[in-house]
Amino acid sequence: MQGVRVLEVAQFTFVPAAGAILADWGADVIKVEHPVRGDTQRGFINMGGFQLDPNRHPLIEHPNRGKRSVGIDVSTPGGQEVLYEIAKTADVFLTNYLPVQRQKNKFDVEHIRAVNPDIIYARGSAYGDKGPERDTGGFDGTAFWTRSGVGHALTPEAINGALSQGIPAFGDSIGGMNIAGGIAAALFHRERTGETAEIDVSLLSTAWWAAGASVTQGMETGETMRSLMPDDATSVNPFMANYRTSDGGTINLCIVSPTGYIRDAFEHLGLPELADDPRFSDVLPLIENASEGVELIAKAIGSKPFEYWRQHLKTMKGQWAPFQSLVDLATDDQAVANDMIVEVEAGDGGKPFKVVRGPVQFNHEPLETTRAPQASEHTEIVLMELGLDWDRIEELKDSGSIA
Repeated sequence: MQGVRVLEVAQFTFVPAAGAILADWGADVIKVEHPVRGDTQRGFINMGGFQLDPNRHPLIEHPNRGKRSVGIDVSTPGGQEVLYEIAKTADVFLTNYLPVQRQKNKFDVEHIRAVNPDIIYARGSAYGDKGPERDTGGFDGTAFWTRSGVGHALTPEAINGALSQGIPAFGDSIGGMNIAGGIAAALFHRERTGETAEIDVSLLSTAWWAAGASVTQGMETGETMRSLMPDDATSVNPFMANYRTSDGGTINLCIVSPTGYIRDAFEHLGLPELADDPRFSDVLPLIENASEGVELIAKAIGSKPFEYWRQHLKTMKGQWAPFQSLVDLATDDQAVANDMIVEVEAGDGGKPFKVVRGPVQFNHEPLETTRAPQASEHTEIVLMELGLDWDRIEELKDSGSIA
């Protein structure tokens, strides 16, 4: 994306996450923030019950790494003038503001295309840019988790309630990748045909795509899938279940198609004799005697601790995984080997801040990135690159149009 400029007028995580991915891929992403308060998310001091350090802020670093920040009050004529000057030089305009705000502050598609007819205009929304609720705002906790059916599917019916979304900005980050992919396709289309495009991604459509097979099944049968409580989970395949270890950990076996794996799996589980037992030696009897197999495997895994199985099963041919926390993943050898974590300079000048790299890797090379900008950190630099002289910049500052 080197040479591509993205002008981002957006807050929170959903759409800024798309800008972060494009910045990871080499684009020059200019983030427009309010000159006084910046991105509203900078003021968040709590995330999932944890107090946040404003100088080491995950909800700012994750969706804003690699960008430059310019402070512009887009509600003022002077601020709009500056916004249009940047838009003239941009390939992509990226926003998640509601239609009424885009119109009021004159950065809807017709205003931006008036100064740059070739710009790709990308919108992120809660529920889509068409229909009776295009003016309705939302967050991933409402549009992605609650309304979409995802939260319902992941909430066991037996708890007689609704699970809250346990990962802040979960749908936001997935949706940001969807927007980035759409922008990449639109840039490719423009290069091939000369035609520009408008792009829309919603949190609701992101959730339905993520749950697409289950949604399709529901539309086909009228029945919905639900997660089960651990004690209620049954399996027709004893190699597809969660098993508790002696110290309370969990090992997930997920050998979807056991053909060719049965003997090796039983040997790794310390049950080599079962590979010759007619109840379990082939796929059909294995399924027919699943409950007995589950009981025997549960006893075997339950006899040893979690760390034993995490190391011992690494040579097993069939598929499995240790049930890990998000903190556990930070020290997972495979995650580290695949460059999933990158250290960036911390905004407070302290020890480096660890962030998650974007999931796309090119030619096996880890993508480099930089910290998220401070609010309005690059205003003068960007405006001078556009050719504004210092007197004009001072005039705009004095009027409150920029910071």
